[in-house]
Amino acid sequence: MLTLLRDLRRLRRDLELAPPGRGRSLAVRQVDAGSCNGCEHELTLAAAPQYDLQRYGFGVVASPRHADVLLVTGAVTTRMHAPLLAAYAAMPEPRLVVALGDCALGCGLLGLDSELVGPVEDVLPVDLRIPGCPPPPDAIAAGLGELLDAAGR
Repeated sequence: MLTLLRDLRRLRRDLELAPPGRGRSLAVRQVDAGSCNGCEHELTLAAAPQYDLQRYGFGVVASPRHADVLLVTGAVTTRMHAPLLAAYAAMPEPRLVVALGDCALGCGLLGLDSELVGPVEDVLPVDLRIPGCPPPPDAIAAGLGELLDAAGR
């Protein structure tokens, strides 16, 4: 097998073929920082066959160590502040952060002030804001598509 790969590399070089291009994809790690779960339901719908985010190169990963994008739903609560920072710190560079929904954007937060840290942008640098309560699946798909184009992948 190694001989075949070496021969293929030599053949590509001899024929001056361009190196194989990378596919456009982003690995997404979703974190619920204190939401009502409305955004999670819409995110699930965005992954359903009607919108099918996977065909555009978005895959959900279980660990922030494998993620390109940290997608945060809900206002950041005091109990989720440290885990959110830990998830962000575990991500490889370059890291992208998406604030999904009005709660994550700091609009109309519900709860006691003593239990809320605030919107995501008070805790992490946000690269994309997707408004809505909850945002519809087509808005989520369109926003993530813009993020993929901006990332140049």
